[in-house]
Amino acid sequence: MAWNEPGGGNNKPKDPWGGGEQGPPDLDEALKKLQQKLGGLFGGRGSGGGKPGRGRGGIPAGLVLVLALVAVVVWALMGLYQVDQQERAVVLRFGKYQQTVMPGLQWNPPLIDEVIKVNTTRVRAATFREIMLTQDENIVEVRMSVQYVIDDPTSFVLRVRDPESSLHNASQSALRHVVGDTSMNMVLTEGRARIGVEVTERLQRYINMYETGIRVVKVNIDESKPPTQVQAAFDDVIKAREDEERLKNEAQAYANGIVPESRGRAQRVIEEASAYREQVVAEAEGEAERFSRLLKEYAKSPEVTRERLYLDAVQRVFSNTNKVMVDVEGGNNIMYLPLDKMVEKSGSSMPASRGSRLDTSSIRDLTNAVTEQLRLDAAAANSRRGGR
Repeated sequence: MAWNEPGGGNNKPKDPWGGGEQGPPDLDEALKKLQQKLGGLFGGRGSGGGKPGRGRGGIPAGLVLVLALVAVVVWALMGLYQVDQQERAVVLRFGKYQQTVMPGLQWNPPLIDEVIKVNTTRVRAATFREIMLTQDENIVEVRMSVQYVIDDPTSFVLRVRDPESSLHNASQSALRHVVGDTSMNMVLTEGRARIGVEVTERLQRYINMYETGIRVVKVNIDESKPPTQVQAAFDDVIKAREDEERLKNEAQAYANGIVPESRGRAQRVIEEASAYREQVVAEAEGEAERFSRLLKEYAKSPEVTRERLYLDAVQRVFSNTNKVMVDVEGGNNIMYLPLDKMVEKSGSSMPASRGSRLDTSSIRDLTNAVTEQLRLDAAAANSRRGGR
């Protein structure tokens, strides 16, 4: 039998919740009881107590107070905020600067204070591309990137209306100033690093003067090139310069190979000349010394010395030839004798080859032999003239 089926023990419906004859709770009754309890809690009277516990519109005063408290709590909670380690918070009260708070859990009255958080450690970047004139009145296109951080959040938020726009304008001004003092070749080649450094210094001075609160970390010249309209002509110039540099390197390599060799030869010639000079000077000094000594000997005995000099001269002259000239005593003719032929005929062991030199003893022997032969020939000739 179902629990609510009639016909039970006392002909009453069975309720599993034990309510017996009790029905579902009355919502109006429950609200009335809650109102009475709140009225008693805040000094009022229950619903059946009369008018002192009600507001002007008929809303209980206690409920109004509770709602007010809840609203206050919610408003207070809305004022809590967290500032990260990388951030600083600029607080404005009714639009006027109040303070700059540090990292941590902070509270400011909402709807009264305005909190502006600024990240002071993140490196921001801004890129610019401009066409400008160089010092030598050429046109170049430069792309530059500026890396910066917000160093003073108060100035960044309050001093300048649009600090990033000011940074853009200041960057253009600084870049044009530096590029305008630099030649095109330097801008396009090795001068880019120097330009970046000079732009950084000049840009930092500009933004400090504007009080933007920005600190420039680095300026990079990402690209510098001639305008597209003259790119082909510029490439030709670059190629010509590369050829020039290549030819210079080749010439320098050739010079590095030939110059040391030439210097070596020159040094060798110098050394040979020096040696020859030393030799000539030494021989001259020796001859002078010998002449001085000979002069002394000549002063002592002129005849002997003169004869000795004559013999030495004749010996020196005949030692360089294979022929002998002999003056025959009593004759008018000078005999010319081919000694090399005579040596060959006599079967002497002396060398008779052309160009060979005879020593002093060999010449003396030959001279004696020839003189003896001439003397015999002269004696025979005299005997023949006497017999007639």
